Amino acid sequence: MKKFLLVFAALAALVSCKNAVNDADSEYAVDMIKKGESIPAFALKDRAGVLHSPDEFAGKYVVYDFWATWCPDCRADVPAMKELYAKYGDKVTFVGISFDTEPEKLDAYVAENGIAWLQLSDFVAKKESKVGEDFRVKWIPSMYLVGPDGKVLLGTVMVDKLRLALEAL
Repeated sequence: MKKFLLVFAALAALVSCKNAVNDADSEYAVDMIKKGESIPAFALKDRAGVLHSPDEFAGKYVVYDFWATWCPDCRADVPAMKELYAKYGDKVTFVGISFDTEPEKLDAYVAENGIAWLQLSDFVAKKESKVGEDFRVKWIPSMYLVGPDGKVLLGTVMVDKLRLALEAL
């Protein structure tokens, strides 16, 4: 019986460690805005030059996706984000906030990959971005799900966690 308990405890510890390693949030999302906190104000332009701010999304669920076309992890998440947009875009507003510095590259990537949701950028590098700093984005992709009251429901670097949160709405 003692052997069984030791083996069981060892297996449980292994599973726990494996889950911790697979949870990128434990490493990359620790400084993100926490659940229940309000998101910061910002003003960014879309590619047509129209200025957008969180005020226009008041009363709606919003996904803010911080990303860049040069980011391998961001590009890998595009198919999943497109799937989420197709499934939830009628009840959740999706807003991409790009850290690209070259408008032409962003435009081309968005067109080539059929990214249909709103894209905003000030075309400054991530490390120089005030909106990135205000949203405490240390890693991309970083995603926030924000409630109709403007408060964070989820901050994550993992698209699968976003998927689960959207399914729960």
